[in-house]
Amino acid sequence: MNVYDTVNRLAQEIKQSEEYLNYKMAKETIKLNQNLYNDIQEFEKTRYEVQLKSMETGKTDEELLKKMQDLYSELMENPDAKKYFDAEMKFNILIADVNKIIGESIQDVMR
Repeated sequence: MNVYDTVNRLAQEIKQSEEYLNYKMAKETIKLNQNLYNDIQEFEKTRYEVQLKSMETGKTDEELLKKMQDLYSELMENPDAKKYFDAEMKFNILIADVNKIIGESIQDVMR
């Protein structure tokens, strides 16, 4: 068995998964609405800044966190944005599960 063949099959199966297809469709839907797309980009930028500051300082920037929470609350009122975030979360869980399974299978040599 060739590992590269297996991983290529896995990649194709992921691209055919319900999680991937729903996320892709939700992403395409939000791109049709430029204002919504821009608002989600602003939220993503703020979320990244919150994570980065937290990693850099070990503390949460409360003002930035509040901004992120407010943006998220506002976005969740939009059905397309809600579908996007739900689909994103489910897809991220799928990828995290795959990574976990692979990680656990090789942990004996990673220590």
